[in-house]
Amino acid sequence: MNLLKEFREFIARGNVVDLAVGVIIGASFGKIVTSLVNDIIMPPIGLILGHVDFSNLFLDLSDKHYDSLAAAKAAGAPTINYGLFINALIDFGIVALVIFFIVQQVNRLTKKPLDPTTKECLRCASTIAVKATKCPHCTADIPA
Repeated sequence: MNLLKEFREFIARGNVVDLAVGVIIGASFGKIVTSLVNDIIMPPIGLILGHVDFSNLFLDLSDKHYDSLAAAKAAGAPTINYGLFINALIDFGIVALVIFFIVQQVNRLTKKPLDPTTKECLRCASTIAVKATKCPHCTADIPA
């Protein structure tokens, strides 16, 4: 019974709920980026490179010839699907770039200015602690 109580407390923590929400949003975002790459970015790139469909680029490891990746898969032929790998690399690059920008903005918003720990003595220009009331170098009184 104690284990169940501990588990309930663990699940009720904000960190676990935040993580779950992040995973769900991340999965949805991944689908959007995959669609962006496959449906928006890769067709013009394929057109520029001579009507190449990257998702259909593959290396057939059998001794037969297949016109498409779908035909090779339907026949059960072993293939190296380097076109799908290129799409996955572009997906990853876009997701990494977007996450970088998000983290950069969050860090900019949450960055707190550091309180100074030292100040300069007005008489001798030595560095002293902020809380100091007398300079240890010249023994001058430091105004509050």
